[in-house]
Formats: sequence, structure tokens, C-alpha cells
Amino acid sequence: MPAPIGRNNGPVATTPTPPTPPAPQPDPTNPAWAPGTRPGTRPTGPSMLNPRFAGDAQLGAVLAGGTLTSGAKGEGVKKLQQAMTDMGFALPNAADGSFGPMSAKAVKNFQVNASKMFPDVKPTGIVDAATLRALDSLAPAAGQQGQSKNVPVPFFEGKPVRVVVLKDEHRTFLFDKQGKLEKILMNAVGAKATSTDEGFKKVTTKLGEAESLALGQRLWGGPVFGPRLLDLSWADGSRSGEELHGTSNNKQLGEDVSHGCVRHSNEDILKLYDALKVGDHVAIVSGLKDARLRH
Repeated sequence: MPAPIGRNNGPVATTPTPPTPPAPQPDPTNPAWAPGTRPGTRPTGPSMLNPRFAGDAQLGAVLAGGTLTSGAKGEGVKKLQQAMTDMGFALPNAADGSFGPMSAKAVKNFQVNASKMFPDVKPTGIVDAATLRALDSLAPAAGQQGQSKNVPVPFFEGKPVRVVVLKDEHRTFLFDKQGKLEKILMNAVGAKATSTDEGFKKVTTKLGEAESLALGQRLWGGPVFGPRLLDLSWADGSRSGEELHGTSNNKQLGEDVSHGCVRHSNEDILKLYDALKVGDHVAIVSGLKDARLRH
């Protein structure tokens, strides 16, 4: 009787299995590559969920471990810049597809905001995978503006406010009378030596174009306040010495550069001027996690 096959009777003859070809490796330097693909094939790996970013090969390369930094150019950079603008981190019409100093500044300010919700995001001004995933979650849909998550409430120590200024991410949040977020505007706040005081304030005076320009000429020898100025006092009526006003030096927006006032683009100060009235309250805080921002 023949011996049972495969039981202590030496090696069993088998058909050799051909070796498995190695999987294609990511190449973040190749703009045609997207995660899980070879150039020209459909993505099968991680992708962006927000439709405004989905399917972009340049952004897909960042998700795979690449970065976007100064000097980068492309459609992905342009989509990134437009998202920054829509969220109030960059100036309008800045989406030119070329990653320069203003883009790096906008990214760094976004990273300050995103780090409150995504601890792996660091304020470097360089777009990495963690930053891009946070942007994918926080950016509005294409064609829309604002931010629905990771934003302040319109209350300071339980009292309603029309404006919240976040110093660390250089953004001003304008709320309507019912507490709905209307606009997010880029700002510049006080330099280290002349920092913007934090606390609960109110609008005491509104200066139109002629008055604002005349005041700038008298105090500083030029139109430094832009076309509008809203003077602020503390909530109890005592003088704060600070204002919300415009500026023609847009390159300094997004920074700590003023003598204590909160600067906005000339276009944005018109929006604040039209929306606010004397007596409306303004909260100025260091950042989103300030404990005084509460119902």
C-alpha cells in the first residue's frame, strides 16, 4: 500500500508560486502621483473629503508625506489659497497659485486655529499632511465663506458681543444681533511692546472718511487709519486708547505690528463700520481657548 502523502515521507512536490511584484511606492515629488496610484490611474488611498480639494494630485502628494512651502506653484496651491481667503486668513484675490510670504503667513495663522482642535498641527507656515487634513475638515464648501467649527462664541463672560478679536490667529469675527457669524476678517494687532489690551469693550465713537483721514494726518502725518475708525472704550465707559480702523499697508495684516489698535483692510473696515453702532460690545482675547469666551 502506498504511504500517505505528506506524512513523514519527505518533501511533497508542489507547483512554485510566482513572486508577488512589489507595490508601487509613493513619490511626493511627482505632481502626477496621488495616494495609492501610479500616474494616470484612479486614486485608491487617502483622499480629501471636502469637494473643493478632492482629486487634486498636488494636494494628494502632501497627504502622502510631501509639503507645500515657499516657491511651490500649482493648482493645489491655488485651491489652498482660496480656502485661506474664504476663512479670513488671507486677503481677497490672493489665490494666484504661487506660494509666497503672504501664503506662509496665512497658513501659520490657520495652523494656530487648527491646533486647538488638531494637536498634531504645528504653526510652521508649511503645509504638511496634518495641516491639510485639518483644512479639509474646517474649510467651507467651494464658493462659500466662513468657518462652522473651531470658532469663538459671541459671548464674553456670559455677555453678548458683536465682535470677537482673536489676537493669536489675527482674525476678527463679526456676529449679527442674534449671534450668527456674519464675517471673518483678517486683522493686525499690537506689537509686543505695544500689545492690544484684552477684555470687554464697546464702540463709543464712529468716524467717517473725512474725520478718520484728518485724525490720521493730525496724529501721524498721514492717512494711517484708513477710511473709517471705530473708537473703543472699556465696557464701563473708561477710555481704552484703542480702535478698530483701516490700513493701506495690507502686507502687515496677519501680524503683531500696531501700536495697540486692531487694523483691518480698508475694504473690511467699511464692513465693520456699517454693521456696528455706538454701544455695541467687542471682546478682545488672546485666542480661541480663552475661558472668558462662554455663555
